[in-house]
Amino acid sequence: MANPEDPQGAGAPPSAGSPGENQKPFDHLPVELSPEVNPEYHPDIPETHAAHEVPDQTHSEPAQEVTGEVVTDWNSGHAGDSMSLTPAVSPARSGPPPPPPPPPDPPKDEEDEEETGMARMSFLEHLEELRSRLLWALAGMGVAFFVCLIFSDQLWAIVFEPAGAALRALNVVPPTLRLISPTDAFQIMWMKVPILFACFLASPWILYQVWAFISPGLYKHERRYAIPFVVSSAGLFVLGGLFAYFIAFRFGLEFLLGMGIGKGVDPAVSINEYYDLFVDIMLGVGIVFEIPVLLFLLTLVRIVKPAFLVRHSRYVILVIVILAAVITPTGDVFNLAIFATPMIVLFYVGILASYMLVLKREKRNFPWKRFMPFILIALAVLVGAAFFFAKYYGYHFVQRWPLFVK
Repeated sequence: MANPEDPQGAGAPPSAGSPGENQKPFDHLPVELSPEVNPEYHPDIPETHAAHEVPDQTHSEPAQEVTGEVVTDWNSGHAGDSMSLTPAVSPARSGPPPPPPPPPDPPKDEEDEEETGMARMSFLEHLEELRSRLLWALAGMGVAFFVCLIFSDQLWAIVFEPAGAALRALNVVPPTLRLISPTDAFQIMWMKVPILFACFLASPWILYQVWAFISPGLYKHERRYAIPFVVSSAGLFVLGGLFAYFIAFRFGLEFLLGMGIGKGVDPAVSINEYYDLFVDIMLGVGIVFEIPVLLFLLTLVRIVKPAFLVRHSRYVILVIVILAAVITPTGDVFNLAIFATPMIVLFYVGILASYMLVLKREKRNFPWKRFMPFILIALAVLVGAAFFFAKYYGYHFVQRWPLFVK
C-alpha cells in the first residue's frame, strides 16, 4: 500500500483526487478514520498491518461505532484494498428502552361478567325501591277498582250464582241470602266485591312490580324472564280462581249446606259469611296454583334445587292431599283425587320448570329421550284409569260438577 501522502500512489483511491490548496490531506477518508477523530489511525502504517496492530480497546474508552452507511461507502471506494471493516451489529439507541407491554387480563367467568350488570343498592335504597313498587302496585289496584266499581251489579250476580245454584239444588225456596247488618250489603256489593275482582284484573301489573323489585339482584341473562314470569304467574292465578269458582267452591258449598237438610235445619246463610267463604276459597286456590312460579323463583335465586324438591316430594304430596281433604270433606276417594291431582301436577310442573332453568344455566340440552317414556306412561295410566272407572263402576262425563260421576 502506497503512502497516503503520495497523491499519485497506486494505493490511492480512485475517487479521491490530489489535495488542493484548501483541502486537508485526510479529507478523502471517512470521518471515523481520520486522525483528528480516531487517534488509533496511523497513515504511515501499511493497511495490511493496521488491522492487526490496533491496540486492544477492551479496557479503554470505546471509539465511535462505524455505521452501516459509512462502511458501505468505504468498501465501495476501496474495493481493491486488503483491509476489511466489520459494520456495527446494531445502531446506537437514541432513548430509553420502551416499556414492556401490560400483561393480558385474566379470563373472566361468565357469572363475573354478568355481575357487572347487577345493580348494587344499599339498605336504604332497597327500602326506597320497595316503597316505590308498593305505590305503583296500589295505583294499579286503584284503577282496576274503579273499573270494577262501574260493573258492581254484574259482579255481585257472578258472586251470588254459586249460592243460588246450591240452594236451588237443595230445594230451598226462595234461594236467597240473609242480611244481618244494615251495612253489609253496601260493604260487600260496593266495596269488597270490586276489590276482589280488581285483584284478579290487576294481577299482571302487581306481579310485574314484584318482578321489578327482585330483578336488580339477578344476573343480566336472568332478567329476560320478566315477560314469562308475569304471563305465567298471572295466568295461573286467574286459572286457580276459575277452578275454585266452577269446581271447588260450588261443590263444597252444596255439600256443606246439604248436611243439615232433613234434620230440622233450614239453611239461612248470611251475606257476610257467604262472601268470606267465597273470598277464602277463591284467593286460596288462586295462590295454590302459583306453586310452579314459586318453585321457579326459588330455583332462580338459588335457594332450592330440583334434586332437593324431588327428594322431599312425598311430604309435599301429603300436605296437598290434606288440603284437598279440607276443600272436599267427603269420603269419596275419587272426588278427593280430583282436587288433589291438579295440585300435585302443578308441583311437578314447577320441578320441571326448575330443572329446565338449571339446564339452561349449565348450558345443557333437555333429555327428551329420557323423560318421554315417563310422560307416555303417565298419559296411558290416566286414560286407563278413566276407562276402568267408566266400564266397571258406571262413571261417565257430565256437563256439571263433578264432571265424572257414577
